[in-house]
Amino acid sequence: MTTNTQITDRPGCFGRILALLGIKPKEIPIEKLPYRVRDDFLSQAEHSFYQVLRSMMGEHFTICPKVNLRDIFYVAKRKDSFGAYNRINRKHIDFIICEPKTMRPKFAIELDDSSHKRSDRSERDQFVNKVFAQAGLPLVRVQARDSYSQSELGELFRSALSQSSPTQDVEGPPANAHAEASEVSNCPKCGIPMVMREAKRGSRKGERFYGCENYPQCRETMPI
Repeated sequence: MTTNTQITDRPGCFGRILALLGIKPKEIPIEKLPYRVRDDFLSQAEHSFYQVLRSMMGEHFTICPKVNLRDIFYVAKRKDSFGAYNRINRKHIDFIICEPKTMRPKFAIELDDSSHKRSDRSERDQFVNKVFAQAGLPLVRVQARDSYSQSELGELFRSALSQSSPTQDVEGPPANAHAEASEVSNCPKCGIPMVMREAKRGSRKGERFYGCENYPQCRETMPI
């Protein structure tokens, strides 16, 4: 049971003195906020498609619905961060499919209903497509309908997985890197200079290597 007042259980010296004098501590009103839990976190179409995804993915992949683009992508060059960040902020994708152990995104799914035919929505969709394409994360668009063919969806998902980059080693420098730091001074993913780092855990703990300045958003590494 919740109340609108709160009494501290650690009144301090002054509170103890008041208690000895028979004076009760003042009740502090708790601010009432207008928030409530939404009953439509997923729309009917999204919930129906989510059930299809669950039956297909099983324990092989984790399904994350309604993910903000800012939680998936970052801006590689800090001088471009403010404007570029604002362009993806407050935009979300319907579903992200992740590798369960690392929670690394493997591909995304956008469920297109009739609202995507609007001109403003079409412009937004084109921008989102470009973001995913340039970041190298596959995006699958599925037309919303009453029922779905799991065989057709399976083909789309397998194609997306074949384009997804493999999970990287995050414990330290790669054991068999093919490029020396003298050959490549910039991060191959972000295009900015790498910095000296030291592995903090794993079998290569204590070894120094070059890592991206954008760590942990980017975990590209090169040996010294």
